[in-house]
Amino acid sequence: MFPARPDRRSLLIPLAAVLALPLAGSGRALAGHDTPKEGPREEGNGTARAAPFGTLDAASAYEKAKAGEIILVDIRTPPEWAETGVGEGALAINMRDPEFVKALVVLRQRNPETPIALICRTGNRSGYVVKTLAAQGFPGLVDVSEGMAGSKAGPGWLKRGLPTYPGTKDEIVRRLKAAFSQGSEG
Repeated sequence: MFPARPDRRSLLIPLAAVLALPLAGSGRALAGHDTPKEGPREEGNGTARAAPFGTLDAASAYEKAKAGEIILVDIRTPPEWAETGVGEGALAINMRDPEFVKALVVLRQRNPETPIALICRTGNRSGYVVKTLAAQGFPGLVDVSEGMAGSKAGPGWLKRGLPTYPGTKDEIVRRLKAAFSQGSEG
């Protein structure tokens, strides 16, 4: 019913983008999260050193997003957003969009000290994306492992009764424009 996880090649970060990422501050990115994990290493083949990442439950993700302590990104697809809405405080960026990784890189460059938390329906896709990008050295990532609908990790955003906004194209575009225009002057 929902798309399977993406091919790992579609998540490869261009080496120049990885080298441009500020790695200092990625320790702060994990403050208050579960024990940091480290993505798998791919030593000896020129890939970036793996970055640590953390996890959050949906309620903590909402509170931290509301307080500006994380950037919350809903990586599901437009039909999923339309069906359930998008978690309040989250940016809706479709992981299947060809510009997905570029958008995360821009968010990281504009917010080098702020963790980027990813949420999907049940935590499977967000966990995969977080581990894949962390393995390539993308710093400051967090997986909201229970997702919107719940999983073994917890009941999820919707069952917890956390607020959502309409998953319409107009509302999503409005919020993305506001988020990506902040700090672009100068």
